Amino acid sequence: MAARWDRSWALLYPTDNEAKNEEKITPVHLSAPVLYSPAMSTQDKPSPTELRAAADRSIADVIAPGLRVLFVGINPGLYSGWSGQHFARPGNRFWPTLHAAGFTPRQLHPSEQRQLLDYGCGVTNFVNRATATAAELSADELIAGAARLEQIVRRFQPQSVAVLGITAYRTAFRQPKAQLGRQPDALAGTPVWVLPNPSGLNAHFTPAALAALFAEFRRQLEALSQSK
Repeated sequence: MAARWDRSWALLYPTDNEAKNEEKITPVHLSAPVLYSPAMSTQDKPSPTELRAAADRSIADVIAPGLRVLFVGINPGLYSGWSGQHFARPGNRFWPTLHAAGFTPRQLHPSEQRQLLDYGCGVTNFVNRATATAAELSADELIAGAARLEQIVRRFQPQSVAVLGITAYRTAFRQPKAQLGRQPDALAGTPVWVLPNPSGLNAHFTPAALAALFAEFRRQLEALSQSK
């Protein structure tokens, strides 16, 4: 069962000097407005023209200091670029998998993404550029994304990192033989797991298999926490 997360923290923002030297990371606080595009208030889904226009847009991370787990996607899809919401495309299995695995007490809608912070979870991406498919990203973008992720982890210090996609992890961290599960190398002192990409395009894993793997990850996190 998902537990309510203690959010007695203050959001961390870069100092002026950090902002000059690093990409600014904008955390999303629960009091901030949901990131809708103007279209979201009048319709449930974008037109093909609106989806094409969402290409190359960025969306805000859902993040706060000291989270139990920071989930790392590859990059936003066009639905996410249009809506400003992570894993927003119909058929993406991220949200139902989180619920089935016990990270959230019910299935959240992408528009409720900020509620993840209540349960100690956050979301970011290797590459913050919306595309129709992850195949449109270059290896150099993913490698740069690994450096960006390390900055985020150092600043927000999550208790764990979960990368969603083995191929992206292998490319971003130059680990061609990496396998699913906990990785031997930590990131900025934080343990890293690799889980399957929950995209509906990933036919290698059924919803039940995804839920089982995410649930096992949750159990490992609980055991790790109890051992400290």
